[in-house]
Amino acid sequence: MRQRVRLDSSAIEAVRYDREKRTLDVKFREGHSYRYMHVPEFLYRELLNAESPGALWNAVKDQFEYVKLD
Repeated sequence: MRQRVRLDSSAIEAVRYDREKRTLDVKFREGHSYRYMHVPEFLYRELLNAESPGALWNAVKDQFEYVKLD
């Protein structure tokens, strides 16, 4: 699993991607963390480079199963 990457986002504090399991952990600034399943790596890379990571993730997050981590 990769290291947690902090984002310059008003909604998302940090993300962590697991290439083998294709999971994306998202820690929101509100304090909750979620693990999203079956996330393609290209989407993780787009999230890192997005002008607004929160807006991008908000547009696609409903496509993925998730569990709350905290």
